[in-house]
Amino acid sequence: MTLPGWRDWLFSAKAFAAAMLALYLAMALELPRPYWAMATVYVVSHPLTGATRSKAVYRIGGTLIGASAAVILMPLFVNAPTLLSLVVALWTGTLLSVSLLDRTPRSYLFMLSAYTLPMIALPALNSPEGIFDLALARSEEILVGILCASVVSALVWPGKVAPIFSARIGSWLGDARDWACELLQQSDAASQPAHASRHKLAADILALDQFISHLSYDTTSFAMVKNARELRGRMSMLLPILSSLTETKQALLRQQNGVPSGLSELMHEVARWMASPDLAHLRREAPLLQRRLATLKQQIASGDSWQALLIAHGLARLQSLINLWLDCRLLQQLIAEEHPTFQWKAAYRHWPVGGTARHYDYGMMAFSSLQASAAIFLASQLWIQLGWTDGSGAVIMVAIASCFFAALDEPAPMMRTFLIWALVSIVLTTVLLFMVIPAAYTFEMLVAMLAVPFLLVGTLFTRPQFTMIAMMLTVNTATFLSLQGAYDTDFTAFFNGNVATVVGVSFALLFSLLVRPFGIELAIRRLRRASWHDLAETSAGRRLEDYSQLTARMLDRLGLLIPRLAASGHDQLPQVFNELRAGFSVLHLQRDENAQAGPAGVAVQQVLDEVQRHYRQALQQRQQPQADVRLLQRIDAALNQLLASGRRSDHHLLTVLNALVELRITLFPAAGNYAMAASSPLPAGGSTP
Repeated sequence: MTLPGWRDWLFSAKAFAAAMLALYLAMALELPRPYWAMATVYVVSHPLTGATRSKAVYRIGGTLIGASAAVILMPLFVNAPTLLSLVVALWTGTLLSVSLLDRTPRSYLFMLSAYTLPMIALPALNSPEGIFDLALARSEEILVGILCASVVSALVWPGKVAPIFSARIGSWLGDARDWACELLQQSDAASQPAHASRHKLAADILALDQFISHLSYDTTSFAMVKNARELRGRMSMLLPILSSLTETKQALLRQQNGVPSGLSELMHEVARWMASPDLAHLRREAPLLQRRLATLKQQIASGDSWQALLIAHGLARLQSLINLWLDCRLLQQLIAEEHPTFQWKAAYRHWPVGGTARHYDYGMMAFSSLQASAAIFLASQLWIQLGWTDGSGAVIMVAIASCFFAALDEPAPMMRTFLIWALVSIVLTTVLLFMVIPAAYTFEMLVAMLAVPFLLVGTLFTRPQFTMIAMMLTVNTATFLSLQGAYDTDFTAFFNGNVATVVGVSFALLFSLLVRPFGIELAIRRLRRASWHDLAETSAGRRLEDYSQLTARMLDRLGLLIPRLAASGHDQLPQVFNELRAGFSVLHLQRDENAQAGPAGVAVQQVLDEVQRHYRQALQQRQQPQADVRLLQRIDAALNQLLASGRRSDHHLLTVLNALVELRITLFPAAGNYAMAASSPLPAGGSTP
């Protein structure tokens, strides 16, 4: 671990200054719990001003919704504690499920609404007449904290999202370039490109979504946000294009004649072109590469042999790669420029990009929400039955822990970490509260005494691997200190409150271990089954209403799978990319099948029927079976019918040919030349000879 840099200390100093300002203002306004304003600063603070602003907006909304619900529901059920517990549990579970459906920073609004209700309503159970004052005070304290965090972040060396985003784009495109250059310069079949670049590129696309969400709060330029979304769509398309080009080159290397020298030279030129940092050079050379590619297609890819089809397919993918890379680099420059100096015109138009559809596992979301509701209800019943005075604090911690980690496949490890750092916060708070703070006679002395621990911990916020730990330490310590206008600490109340915290987190942890023993393995299986289901449905001609949305959902599922595969240690990445490429092939076939008349159209439909049967079988067997040889014969028959039509210049026919070649190398990578003798499609439902 490296020592904190000046940026780390700057952010820590800004956050601490905002926290002290919030504490001072809350005390000056005589709010009942000024420490909530201090804790709120550390909840919403972020090194990027746009992210701080977005978190502030969502925290305001979540607090107001939760506080309003507490004011409305508490008086209705105050005389029925069990019914109130059920209402609180259902509210929390319902709002949590809504937050899980929104995988943008906006989900924080619904999550905060979920656990703000129990935070305000449960402590007021013994004095319900003060619920409105309590809700109002809590809202005011949080608003003061948000205001201070936002003002300090915006005025004191603001951390703009746009320049950092631009730098991160350079890193992300570097991952794509590494993968592309590695495969383009590959010389033999034994030296397949490593999977590291594939992992990184998929993770980069997920990170892009978060940056785009924060970017909309950081800039007044709608064009920049629009360009960022265009870039996201094209970076997503790099995944299937590069994967397809990798497998096509592998198939060519397995051929007797290997990769033709002309194609190999062109690939090396494209690799050198992609590696060039000079944008003017890229724009100048791109048309020359495209013309060279078109000439090469006429020279070596005009035949009907399997190698000619592979070459034509590889050239088509290479053409898409050139257009995509040019688009990505131009969009990168547009995002980096405050005042754009050129007008961007898309080069890649072959496939719709920019869909917003995402994959949602509704079953697991419902289970996570029910788990949170059940844990809160059971904890509430234990509190009521035991008659524990401070038991509401335990129930609140159950709600917070259940909501924070509901989206994880295995929440128990993070709950265990949460418990450990809560204990560390208790120890730190005990030292500060009973050994250090009593010597502070002025607010300035209090600030000086708090500066050392909070400034040190604050430097961890800027490091992603320590952000959660820093959040737990600062927020918990600020809350446990319970600073007021005058020093008036009751050790008994302090001890009971901390016991409630430990009991609540421990209960959430034990309940999670009991009802959720499964983890990443189940998530991987469910994601792959969802892929097989989509492939079967698409092959059957269903769910074809919007190709860009289907594309976005398939790519999003890939992004969810890759980090889980890396965490599980399984090497299923080749199969996952195969399913993605098969999905694109099926979409191409469905889109252009109607343009094929007569036997060719029938042959393509029979291929789709076999693909549907293959993935239906995978769903039934709960694992992907070896592709049936009958599907290989259907593909070969369709290839022959299309080639026999003599319409090689037809765009739709070329698209279908490329899709069939893609399916063949995806599902039958070891198959040799396609069956030239299969001049007609097999009868529908016929058996393999």
